[in-house]
Amino acid sequence: MKRPLAAAALVVALLARPTAQPASSFDGIVPLVDAAISRHELPGAVILAGRGDQVAWLRAIGRRALEPAPEAMTTDTVFDMASLTKVVATTTSVMQLVEQGRIRLGDTVTRFIPDFGRYGKDGITIRQLMTHTSGLRPDLELEVEFNGAEEAIRRAIDEVPVAAPDERFVYSDINFFVLGEIVRIVSGERLDQYAKAHIFGPLSMKDTGFLPPSSLRPRIAPTERCRDRAWPCNADATDVPFLRGVVHDPTARRMDGVAGHAGLFSTAADLSRFCRMLLNGGTLDGVRILSPATISRMIAPSTPAFMRDVRGLGWDIDSSYSANRGDLFPIGSFGHTGFTGTSLWLDPQSKSYVVFLSNRVHPDGKGDVTALRGRVATIAAAALMSDMTSATSPNVQPMTSRQPERLPAADHLPTLTGIDVLESESFARLKGKRVGLVTNQTGRSRGGSTTIDLLAAAPGVKLVSLFSPEHGIRGELDEKVPSSVDAKTGLSIHSLYGESRRPNAADLGGIDTLVVDLQDAGARFYTYPATLAYVMEEAAKRKLAVVVLDRPNPINGFDIEGPYQDRPSIGFNGYLPMPVRHGMTIGELARLFNGESKIGADLTVVAMKNWRRDDWFDATALPWTNPSPNLRNMVAAALYPGIGAIEGTNLSVGRGTDSPFEQIGAPWIDGVALASALNARGLAGIRFYPVTFTPAPGARLGGQICQGVFLIVTDRTRLQPLRVGLEIAAALSSRYGQQFKLEDAAYLLGSKSAIEQIRTGADPATIAASWRADEERWRRMRAPYLLY
Repeated sequence: MKRPLAAAALVVALLARPTAQPASSFDGIVPLVDAAISRHELPGAVILAGRGDQVAWLRAIGRRALEPAPEAMTTDTVFDMASLTKVVATTTSVMQLVEQGRIRLGDTVTRFIPDFGRYGKDGITIRQLMTHTSGLRPDLELEVEFNGAEEAIRRAIDEVPVAAPDERFVYSDINFFVLGEIVRIVSGERLDQYAKAHIFGPLSMKDTGFLPPSSLRPRIAPTERCRDRAWPCNADATDVPFLRGVVHDPTARRMDGVAGHAGLFSTAADLSRFCRMLLNGGTLDGVRILSPATISRMIAPSTPAFMRDVRGLGWDIDSSYSANRGDLFPIGSFGHTGFTGTSLWLDPQSKSYVVFLSNRVHPDGKGDVTALRGRVATIAAAALMSDMTSATSPNVQPMTSRQPERLPAADHLPTLTGIDVLESESFARLKGKRVGLVTNQTGRSRGGSTTIDLLAAAPGVKLVSLFSPEHGIRGELDEKVPSSVDAKTGLSIHSLYGESRRPNAADLGGIDTLVVDLQDAGARFYTYPATLAYVMEEAAKRKLAVVVLDRPNPINGFDIEGPYQDRPSIGFNGYLPMPVRHGMTIGELARLFNGESKIGADLTVVAMKNWRRDDWFDATALPWTNPSPNLRNMVAAALYPGIGAIEGTNLSVGRGTDSPFEQIGAPWIDGVALASALNARGLAGIRFYPVTFTPAPGARLGGQICQGVFLIVTDRTRLQPLRVGLEIAAALSSRYGQQFKLEDAAYLLGSKSAIEQIRTGADPATIAASWRADEERWRRMRAPYLLY
C-alpha cells in the first residue's frame, strides 16, 4: 500500500518544474553516489540542487536504512542534521537577536553567563564563538557521560582555553552550545522553541525541528546503534537499538537533544526553503526572517586577516572544512557540513544552492562522504550556472572576488626556542652572571650551535660549569652517568644521574645563575622535568637564580591523557601528581612546579616565539635531536606515553632494536593473535601487525626471539597513546594471565586501580573514562602557568 505523499515532498514536487538546465547536466551525480554506496561510504542520499525559486534537480538514491531491515531512500526522508544545526538554527537565531539589538557581536559571553570568565575566558565575544576563534577546544570529553544542558554549561564554564581569543581557528562544538544557551537567556525561550516560533514555523519548514515527534519516525534515517548517553556507539551490540529520531552527537544527546551545535532534524524540501530565504535577502513568500544587511554581514569574512581559515558568522567560507564546496562554486559562496553526512552550499551571485543529505554513519559509523560531497557540488555548480553570464542577487551583496592579502599562518613561522630568543637578545638576561648550565645534546640553537658553545662565547657571561641529566651530556648512555670534564671547554660536568640526582654545594660553587636547556618528551615519567625540579629546589636553598630556556612539547601542548599517579609513584619519574601526558612545555612545568610545590625559586622562563599549543614538533621547522637514545623519531615520541607506561613489565618495548617504542613483544606472545585482537578493538589512529624481533644483548629480553606487534600510527590527531598502552596490557592480561607481569607497571603507569581493573577484565574504555576527573583537574591546575 502506498503511503500518501508527505507535505514536505509535495512542496518539492511543486517546485521541481523544468528549468533552463537540461536534465543531463546532473546525470553524473547518480553513478557517483552509487559507486560510493558500493564502497560502503554511505547507505544512500537525498540531493537537491536549486536556483532562485526553482528546484532544478532532486533525487533519492540508495537506501535510508540497511539494518535491522532494508528501507528505500525517499525524497521526504528526515535526517539528523548534526552541525548544520549551527547555521540553520543557532546562527539564524543569534542574528535575529542581533538585529533586534538584544545581542551585539562584540558582547562578551560574561554579559550573559557571568561565571563564564573563569580561567581567562572573560574576553571571549559572541563573534569569536560564531567564528570558532574563541580559543575553546573542540568538545567536552566524549567518553564522560553527564545529564542535562545545565551540566554542559557548567562544564563549559570550567573550560580552560587552549589559545587566546582571535589567535587561531579551532572548530568547537562548545562555542555553539554556549550560543544556544545565550539564545535561551536573551529570548526566554529554549533554542528549540525559539527556532520553531521564529524560523521554522514562519518558513513553513514543517518537518524541521529538535526532538522530532514519533509520527516522523518512519521517515527518519537511522544512524548507529547507541546507548542513551554513550560514546562511542556499538554497531556489534544487537541488543542496542539504532538511533532514530535521537541525535547522534553524544554531547547533544546528553543535553536532552537540544543544543546549539547539534540536535536538529530536517528534510531536503525544508532546507530548500531555508536556502531560498537566505538567497532572497532574508524573505520568503512575504515572510521576513532576516534583513539583507544581516545576511551580508553574516556571510562576510569575520575571522582575523592572518588566518588561513576564513569564516563568516556561523557559516564556512574558505577553510579546512570547505571540501563540500567543490571546485566550481565561486568566491563569495558559503556553506557548512554536518558530521552525519549532511551539507549545504550556497552562492549569492547565481542564487544557486546544493543540499546533500546522507546518514553516512549508518550502520557502523565507518562511512565517509567528504570527497563525495565536493564532487556532487562540482557537478551541481556546473549545471546550475551553465547559462549564466553575470547574474547577481539584488538583495545580498556578495563577498568581493579580491580578498585582502593574508599573512602566513603563525604556526607556519619557524619556532624560536629559548636559546634562539636569548641569542637574539645578545644574552642580555645573563650579562654579568656566573652560570652553571644544565643541558645535553638537545641544547642546540636553530643555527646548529650548542648552548654550551653559545654561552661559553657570550660577551659578559661567565660559564662556570656544566650539569648532565639522565643519558649524559651527549645523550648516549642508558645507565648511571659519571661526572667528567668537557673536552672542548675544559669545564667540569657534574652528573645529575649518578650517585645523587641533585647538585650539591660543591657542584654549585662559584655560580649565581643556573640555566636549564633540555628537550622534554611530554610524558610524566620522563626524567628531565624532575631533574629540573631538583635543580630549582637546590637553587632556592642557596638563593641562586634559575633561567629555563623553553622548548616545544614534541607531542603538542593540547592533549592530556592518563591518571594522576599514586603516592608511591611520586618521585624522579613523576615529580608531582599529574596525568601521564601532561601537555606542557618544560618551561611551563618549571612555573607549575615552582608554584604548586612552593619551591620559591627565583625563576625566569625564556619563552619561545611562534609556537602554538597544538603544534607537534614537525610544525616547528626545528631539527629533530633524539632527546634520549631510544626516542628516535616523532612516531616513537607519539607512542611513548602509552608504551613507556607498560615497559616496566616483562615485555620488550623495542629497546635494543631499530624501532624502540614502535613495537612490543616477548618470547611467550603469539603476535598474530595479539595483532588480530588489538585491531578488532577499532582504536582511533592506530593499527597493528604481527612481528618477530630479537633485542640486542644488554636490552630487556636481549638475545631472545620475541613475537609481538608493530604499531602503525595512522592518524596521530586521534591517537590516544595511554589508551593504546591500556589496550595492550588488557589483551596480554586476558590471554596470558600471571605470565604477564602487569603489576610491574605500577610505578610508571602510576595507578594501582587501573592495574586491578585490568586484572578483573574491565573494558579499557571504561578504565580510560575513569581518568577524566584527573585530566580535568590537571587542566584547571595548569591554566595559570601556561605561556602559549
